[in-house]
Amino acid sequence: MSSLISPHGGELKNLYVTSEVAEQQKVAAKDYPSWDLSHRQICDIELLLNGAFSPLEGFLGEQDYNSVVEKSRLTDGTLWPMPVTLDVDQGFANKLSAGDKLALRDEEGVIIALLDISDIWEPDKSREAEMVFGAADEAHPAVDYLFNRSGNIYLGGKLTGLARPSHYDFKALRDTPQELRARFEKWGWKKIVAFQTRNPMHRAHQELTFRAAKEVEANLLIQPVVGMTKPGDIDHFSRVRCYEHLLKNYPEQTTMLSLLPLAMRMGGPREAVWHALIRKNYGCTHFIVGRDHAGPGKNSQGEDFYGPYDAQDLMTQYRDEIGIKMVPFKMMVYVEDKAEYQPVDTIKEGEKVLNISGTEFRRRLSEGLEIPDWFSYSEVVKELRKRYPAKHKQGVTVFFTGLSGSGKSTIANALLNKLMEMGDRSITLLDGDVVRKNLSSELGFSKEHRNLNIQRIGYVASEITKNGGIAICAPIAPYKETRRQVREMIGAVGGFIEIHVATSLEVCEQRDRKGLYAMAREGIIKEFTGISDPYEAPENPELLIDTVDCTPDEAAMRILLKLESMGFIR
Repeated sequence: MSSLISPHGGELKNLYVTSEVAEQQKVAAKDYPSWDLSHRQICDIELLLNGAFSPLEGFLGEQDYNSVVEKSRLTDGTLWPMPVTLDVDQGFANKLSAGDKLALRDEEGVIIALLDISDIWEPDKSREAEMVFGAADEAHPAVDYLFNRSGNIYLGGKLTGLARPSHYDFKALRDTPQELRARFEKWGWKKIVAFQTRNPMHRAHQELTFRAAKEVEANLLIQPVVGMTKPGDIDHFSRVRCYEHLLKNYPEQTTMLSLLPLAMRMGGPREAVWHALIRKNYGCTHFIVGRDHAGPGKNSQGEDFYGPYDAQDLMTQYRDEIGIKMVPFKMMVYVEDKAEYQPVDTIKEGEKVLNISGTEFRRRLSEGLEIPDWFSYSEVVKELRKRYPAKHKQGVTVFFTGLSGSGKSTIANALLNKLMEMGDRSITLLDGDVVRKNLSSELGFSKEHRNLNIQRIGYVASEITKNGGIAICAPIAPYKETRRQVREMIGAVGGFIEIHVATSLEVCEQRDRKGLYAMAREGIIKEFTGISDPYEAPENPELLIDTVDCTPDEAAMRILLKLESMGFIR
């Protein structure tokens, strides 16, 4: 482990030991408890170990965590706006003590680092959500992670890096901070303006980044996030291919593309400052901050989480100590009469401005409509059409949910046969009872096991959908949060339609041929949905069906018409 000081950026931490020491440590680590890192934790640990999160030397301890949450500073006063902690579950934490060494492994079980545990504590997550993200609202992806996905206990301590996390894609574009600083030095780049993106770049983005670099007389680093972005974003493989095409439209030797394996929190103003500090560690001198930088969109009340220029305001507040200069994002619009892009604040009255919103662009992609050349480069559009074919060529999941006996399986079978009759798509039915028998036979009916069963169904359905098929799922799926996670998983790769079969509990009991409800009421069957365990009805399903006044054939036809109206069949 060492520190590096170069003309590009300040002191850079390097938490890796030599290969010889690493091998010795790996042998000793066989006697240590070990933790398998999640995807987000792997992103965090990579940037901790390679110095991108300098001056951090590991996961925050409790005092530093509290100081960052409350003040955006470490306890020594250093500016650091985002908590970087290792979350684990309570059961695992109960086996640990401060002073222990913990082996941290990737998803394949390879030891990445050792953690010298200094702190073990239970955080106040509501306070963290309010202070860091501005609201304890689960519509915010980072708050959702806090409340529904992360462990209840945080571990803090210094790290010893033993191996770099493995990446098999775009290896030539994956630079550590030290490597990127060395490239800047070799190429004679003295001033570097960084641009972060988690979306494909079109002509307006190319124009604004080119103008930003020209304005400050700097070279341009395009550094997209390829770790974790907002749920539903385009996969990084497609985006990077788009960036590679775009790079050809900049003047030679002025612009570089490098990838950042960051797990974004979508934390708005605090995240903008965090991003700037990371770019300083990579050796950049300037950083472009845009309108609603790293904003997650709307909250539960349909309002923006952050103001459009809150991020720029916070960057201005810290400008004297942040160590990197902000270049404010100037929104570019296409002026038809002049056939060029101009900053929106320079448009004169009467000039005709053309614009395509992100929503409209996605609609045109999904429906196979024309994308004008003034909006995007043809090579970029071609790449995105590969990822987003017209809807009738995309996969889709039809996800039924409802009480036992509501009619889900009957309608699902009717729908299966109608779709098979059409004969133009691969169709798979994942019925609740069949999945229980073949995929989840070892699971019980506790809430944890029910969630795991639905997550398995969601995973299989996502693979079917990703490969262009139609998955029909018919579980009870009683819990709103689990259904939301399944929607998010499948929505990232194709279509998702939720069907609430809203047959009443009274009718379901009357239909009960197996006597399950009666046994549940007698206490013979424990944790039975609708009797001793709740059913959380969907609030906004794509379709609601009550089988009291609708036959299976009619219900299946309603679903076919819904699929047709949404463009998934024709």
